[in-house]
Amino acid sequence: MYSHLRYDRVPQEQVQIHQPDILIIEGLNVLQTGTEEDRRLFVSDLFDFSIYVDADEEHILRWYVQRFRRLRDTAFRDPRSYFTRYSELSDLEADEVATLIWRQINGRNLSENILPTRSRADLILRKGPDHSVERIWLRKL
Repeated sequence: MYSHLRYDRVPQEQVQIHQPDILIIEGLNVLQTGTEEDRRLFVSDLFDFSIYVDADEEHILRWYVQRFRRLRDTAFRDPRSYFTRYSELSDLEADEVATLIWRQINGRNLSENILPTRSRADLILRKGPDHSVERIWLRKL
């Protein structure tokens, strides 16, 4: 289990799922694999069908900053939150901090780890600036 409050996994908490008809696994890095020499089994090796939600990075950055502001006004206010130190930022400060976090961490993760997995997806949904799906690519099955 993962805690957005702690911003980390919770080692003692687990969920067991027994033979569901459909299981949806969501995550930024679920399509990753290892190197050619790496013969381990990866979670994506077990997928019957995968979907990659794609968008221009400029849109993703804008959405991230908007989300950061919303969280600043809600979840970050919880004193137990990993991000509580951001709860008192002004709008301008919140935008600057969110953009810095994006450029140093999230944007790099996108370009180095997430985007390279796009070609592994069976279906790619391309979102526009308003989150609407503008294009759909389906791999021949």
